[in-house]
Amino acid sequence: MATKSTKDLVSIADIKDSIVLLKNGSLRAVIEVSAVNFELRSEEEQTGILQNFQRFLNSIDFPLQMIVNSRQLNMDEYLKKVDAVAESATNELLKIQAIEYSKFVKELLELSNIMTKHFYVVLPFYVYETPTKTGLLETAKGLFSKSQTVVQIKPEQLETYRTQLMQRAELILDGLIGIGLKARMMEGQEINNLYYSLYNPGEKMTVNAPDKLPA
Repeated sequence: MATKSTKDLVSIADIKDSIVLLKNGSLRAVIEVSAVNFELRSEEEQTGILQNFQRFLNSIDFPLQMIVNSRQLNMDEYLKKVDAVAESATNELLKIQAIEYSKFVKELLELSNIMTKHFYVVLPFYVYETPTKTGLLETAKGLFSKSQTVVQIKPEQLETYRTQLMQRAELILDGLIGIGLKARMMEGQEINNLYYSLYNPGEKMTVNAPDKLPA
């Protein structure tokens, strides 16, 4: 049995600007969406959010997928920087506060895992394939699929398909903002990082710390 490289098993052919090109010739766009604390809203506000979300869904005539990505935070580097800043602090009060804060976070980590959640909407544009129920996880993480022949798309065709996909993206962005959410298109390196994290689920998300305490 021939040995396949990881690249052969991944269904992504390329990432250009804000567009993901799959080997089967279809395109994907990824929108990052903020969260809203629904439980803290009043009953009227909750009703309004639900009604706006219903109208948003009813306005869509193409498939999309909503993804929630939960990752455990890696606080090691963050705590090292906090400790280093505390040691170099000249203000005694800030030094004590930084030490106590670091101690609190360490105790909290011993009690439970600190998780972070990120929300995404994935928009497909099918050129050659028949739409299926596969989405970001299944389409992007085709780890056990057979090696595919990459469908070549001419530059002028790609620009036409990209324009149509962006029209869908604008509709989704307007709808999400109308619900009261913050939403934005993800670009090349951000998309690369996202897919890398999906292929490496065991890695924790690293949190950065400030280089110095406020005066």
